[in-house]
Amino acid sequence: MKNGIVKKMVIGILVVLMATGLAACGGSSKTEGSRESVQSPAVENSAETASDKSSAEQETSGNVQEQSETEKVLVVYFSATGTTKDIAEKIAAAEGADLYEIKAAQEYTTEDLNWHDSKSRSTVEQNDSSIRPEIGSEAVSLDGYTKIYIGYPIWWGEEPRIMDTFVESYDFNGITMIPFCTSGGSGIGRSGMNLADNAGSGNWLEGRRFGAGTPESEISSWIEGLQ
Repeated sequence: MKNGIVKKMVIGILVVLMATGLAACGGSSKTEGSRESVQSPAVENSAETASDKSSAEQETSGNVQEQSETEKVLVVYFSATGTTKDIAEKIAAAEGADLYEIKAAQEYTTEDLNWHDSKSRSTVEQNDSSIRPEIGSEAVSLDGYTKIYIGYPIWWGEEPRIMDTFVESYDFNGITMIPFCTSGGSGIGRSGMNLADNAGSGNWLEGRRFGAGTPESEISSWIEGLQ
């Protein structure tokens, strides 16, 4: 009888131990499940954030590269009769460039431009290389420009003195300077070299003369040859 009681006690103890073990396992399994349900979204959000950051960095890098490859060009010109203006606008269109017009503070009249008159304003100015006519247009900022075309009519074989006023007023360091002129027949002569000497800065290329009404195709071919 004692043996039966002992067996029952042993069986009871085993039952209690098994129940306790199952409860512990159940609790452990629930905890791990809770952790999994909390951690998974965090991992996904982290991956999405890293992906978004990578995409943003690639987009920024692409924008910087695009900006660095874009050349900022300016066309500066002085035109007393409109001939040089026409060529300047065609160059700007071909290059996708900005335009800046040099205007004289005292506008040139027809009488001022009479080269037959030794006392006309333009004749007097061209006979004295030290004269610097005042510019009336607002100053232009050259920040960011890497190339500048600079145009003018040829007066008495040289650049108008107002062009000397302009180049002596700015710093062209790091900028490629390309002179161009218009005339009825005279070439560009020393005008480009005169401007380079008076400027004292910039990388000056050899210039070119254009006649009135030069077609866009000829201007584009010239520009392509500069590349």
